[in-house]
Amino acid sequence: MKVVFLALSFSDVRNSSNLYVDLMHEFRSQGHEVFVIAPSIDDEKKSQLKDECGVKVLRVPTLKLFGTGKIMKGISNMLLPRQFKRALKRHNVPLDFDLIILPTPPITLIDVGLWLKKKSGGILYLILRDIFPQNAVDLKMMKPKGPVYQYFRKKEVELYNGSDSIGCMSPANIRYVLEHNPYLDPSKLHLLPNWEKAHEVPSDKDDDEIRERYGLKDKFVVIFGGGHGLPQRMENVLDLAKECEDYHDILFFLVGPGTEKKRLERLAKEMELENVSFMDYVPRYDFNKVLSLADVGLISLNQDFTIPNFPSKVNSYFSNKIPVLASIDVNTDFGTMLEERRCGLWSEAGNTASFKKNLLRLYNDENLRKEFGENGYNYLINNLLPHHAYDIICNNI
Repeated sequence: MKVVFLALSFSDVRNSSNLYVDLMHEFRSQGHEVFVIAPSIDDEKKSQLKDECGVKVLRVPTLKLFGTGKIMKGISNMLLPRQFKRALKRHNVPLDFDLIILPTPPITLIDVGLWLKKKSGGILYLILRDIFPQNAVDLKMMKPKGPVYQYFRKKEVELYNGSDSIGCMSPANIRYVLEHNPYLDPSKLHLLPNWEKAHEVPSDKDDDEIRERYGLKDKFVVIFGGGHGLPQRMENVLDLAKECEDYHDILFFLVGPGTEKKRLERLAKEMELENVSFMDYVPRYDFNKVLSLADVGLISLNQDFTIPNFPSKVNSYFSNKIPVLASIDVNTDFGTMLEERRCGLWSEAGNTASFKKNLLRLYNDENLRKEFGENGYNYLINNLLPHHAYDIICNNI
């Protein structure tokens, strides 16, 4: 097939590996012609068509899409369809795609998806990873039933109606979408779990150096790798850290950027937390090493969510055989997965006592940590690799 992927972001595969980069290279390895449209990585003024390890990528200059206010972010996302269309026309890209893959966020790219579907006659496949605008309402970033909500809700309906097939993260996602969109044909929706390549376990030759570099020597490392924003509600993690101050070897190692990062750092200082280490960025090799050395992997979700989120970062923990400790809302089925696969423990977000109890259970039981880590790894290997996602998509188009 000739496949086009519409991306909100798409890393150069030479520098990183992530959900969508791995999927597109899986399509390429299976013999398909892959074309990606994505925002520019550098501050390029004009769109550029590049070959990135065998995948054609059309890099399009856009307004700032990340690390900005909600108004600017909204404007930037609304302009994306026009910018993508203009770049395709400017480079005279033949619009003869067999498969158009569109992930969320953002839902505004449905305008490009439907345009390409009409021009090429291809199948439009939706990877649903963000239920918007309801998630913005849950986080109090948007007023329910207001004009902005109504605009984006209309776009959401257009997104579901225009897609020929929809891959959802979990069974709860499927139920939620059908319950709130009863006009949809249920046969359109199917389960498409998040995926990740299995990483080779790094050698232990640099272990001592890495521990020294990041202050991990003689520490029980509880790691979090990902965004520090409203969806994560990392205040719950800081509350846990406060309750664990008497355990002097426990270190909460929190890596990643986010709109709430500076405020969280100030809060940690006010709470006089000496067992929390914030890092904006850790080089790829170092981060993989730290993951392999960590004792527990953290998941944190905002308790205000009414939509069933399913965190993709857990696959990195699975890949490194790390047991999972989760603080999550009651509407996700992520906890059910942890229980069924016996790969971690969870508590309701905001319940610090339960969160601490689960952490100490892992802290005190090395065999349980090992069992959970192995179970998570085996689940990844058998169900969550890029070729599994590729097979699911192809079987549903």
